[in-house]
Amino acid sequence: MPARPTLPPGRFGELVGIPLPVVQGPFGGGLSSVELAAAVSEGGGLGSYGAHIHTPEEITALVAELRAATGRPFAVNLWVPQEGERTGLPASELAGHVERLRPYYEELGVRPPSARDVEARPDFDAQLDALIAAAPPAISLVMGLPPRRLVAGARRRGTVVIGTATTVEEAVALEAAGVDAIVASGSDAGGHRGAFLRPVRESLVGTFSLVPQVADAVSVPVVAAGGIADGRGVAAALALGADAVQVGTGFLVARESGASEAHRRVLGTPEARTTVLTRLFSGRTARGIPNGFVRDMAAHEELVPPYPVQNALMQPIRRAAAAQDRPEYVNLWAGQAAALAQEAPKAAAYLASLVEEAVGAAG
Repeated sequence: MPARPTLPPGRFGELVGIPLPVVQGPFGGGLSSVELAAAVSEGGGLGSYGAHIHTPEEITALVAELRAATGRPFAVNLWVPQEGERTGLPASELAGHVERLRPYYEELGVRPPSARDVEARPDFDAQLDALIAAAPPAISLVMGLPPRRLVAGARRRGTVVIGTATTVEEAVALEAAGVDAIVASGSDAGGHRGAFLRPVRESLVGTFSLVPQVADAVSVPVVAAGGIADGRGVAAALALGADAVQVGTGFLVARESGASEAHRRVLGTPEARTTVLTRLFSGRTARGIPNGFVRDMAAHEELVPPYPVQNALMQPIRRAAAAQDRPEYVNLWAGQAAALAQEAPKAAAYLASLVEEAVGAAG
């Protein structure tokens, strides 16, 4: 029986040691799972895990758990802190933000977070130290440049460092900072936007405009991300100069992901054709499917506090809504190709279908 056609690993695959040029997008906020990352890695792609809410001790344990789950390469992702974000607010100011959300706390039967809860946030430097020491096969970052000690520590341990750019200028800055590969994340992508040199509103470049420009501007491998949910998108990204693709929303539907049933149900449906950018759930701009909460609170979009304060204020609401199957209050992160997502596949089967469709689309 002849071998099934496949995609070559390309420069990125050779860099990280994977046979397929496909990366599973890292999900934050509990949407990642060891099971999903391991399944993608075992299938020949690069499984990823978003660890930005984890403590240093949890990161150490996470890398060990991923190593136990797969003998193949995987990536762990962190968020770089952004200027102007602070963990605490004056009591009077915090009280006003709590009052804005009080009807939702009461409807869902949860208590607002305390001032201590709002001020809690893992220390990025400590997270980074733990991740460097744990030495996963790859470390990926969003929302900023890698600290020099990360690049130096990763080189000593043989860890690949992957940065994320939303503009050509960010890609050039990342290469100068010493990353080994760059994810070119177009404005089509679901979840949080990673702009760090200019405001998000000035950094909304579509994936298929961004990828060829980044590929021309840098010498390191480029991974296309945003609006890629089937093999046609994979083939198009590779044709435009990407060395690999990163798929987020499509893997979010997979049974192994940490997404709630309410979240999974809407992906792959006509409702998923519409997405918006919002700060309402976390205080940082993110793309998701609009629901009752987003529409009801639209007038307050510019009033909510920055991350991590708004994220902490919303955490009880998001968790209770997911547990009670109330999609109108869940952050339904999704990219602009979310309606193309396959219904609840196993991650390995979805990865195989991406490759098979891409080979067919490329002719």
